[in-house]
Amino acid sequence: MYDPTRLAALVAVAEAGSITRAAERLGYTPPALSQQLAKLEREAGAALLVRHHRGARLTDAGELLVARARRILDELDRARHELARLTGLAGGTLRLGTFPTAGIHLLPPVLAAFRRAHPDVELSVADHDPPHGVTAVAAGAVDLALTHAYHPAEPFPVPSSVRLEPVLVEELVLVTAPGHALSDGAARLPLSALAGQPLISMAPDHPARRGVESLLAAAGATPSVLVPTPGYAVVCALVSAGLGVAVVPEMVARTAVTPVGVRALEGGEMRRTILVAHRADEVAPAADAFRALLRGAFGRAHQV
Repeated sequence: MYDPTRLAALVAVAEAGSITRAAERLGYTPPALSQQLAKLEREAGAALLVRHHRGARLTDAGELLVARARRILDELDRARHELARLTGLAGGTLRLGTFPTAGIHLLPPVLAAFRRAHPDVELSVADHDPPHGVTAVAAGAVDLALTHAYHPAEPFPVPSSVRLEPVLVEELVLVTAPGHALSDGAARLPLSALAGQPLISMAPDHPARRGVESLLAAAGATPSVLVPTPGYAVVCALVSAGLGVAVVPEMVARTAVTPVGVRALEGGEMRRTILVAHRADEVAPAADAFRALLRGAFGRAHQV
């Protein structure tokens, strides 16, 4: 069965004429949209697009699928509107909390899909750095909050009224200045290679990062610059300027504004899980619909 999100991505490319323009329209990054299209081509068992220097065009198989996809998506839109009237999603509000990385790279495409499905629901988005988003959900200040948890780390307390649902898991990777010797190579880098390296230290006293910082210290990385709060854009800028190396989530590394070298680390023991926090045992059609879209966009993880 074809995923409607991927069908919508193909239609958007057909209408926009390029993956870049379609990604802007849908709120994706171009690499993220390309991944969705590659998955659709695997499902279809045929090439759907031909990329060229001015954009992308549909193959014959792509033309056929786009024609059917438009009909399918139109029917799904009608079904959503009819169901919204039945389930209480024809109005009301949805209040979301997020942190910067998720707000920039994960939230927009899901929020755009929610808006298309439920245009009458009023939306608001507020910044809540983890773990404050969980507190905001417990207090009723927001309906849902995107938050995160690091590994290794001590588990943070979660109010009994709140449930956490994993959205995706990403490894932490090494970022260096462009051309740095440690970024040269495709093999995973052993942590021992960080011995003596000047480290942009990501707030060792911050509960979320404490376990990660301990592993780096044990590997012999030498603190060079301390960033008191986990501001990844600043860290990547300092790394890019040659002030040291850092270990950051892969999503941060791949989308850094400043140029950095990226290297996967051996063992994969350092990682970050992005989660959505919601109130347990509460009837909230809009929040439930948004969580379902998150699961569809990023794959269902095990409940925690």
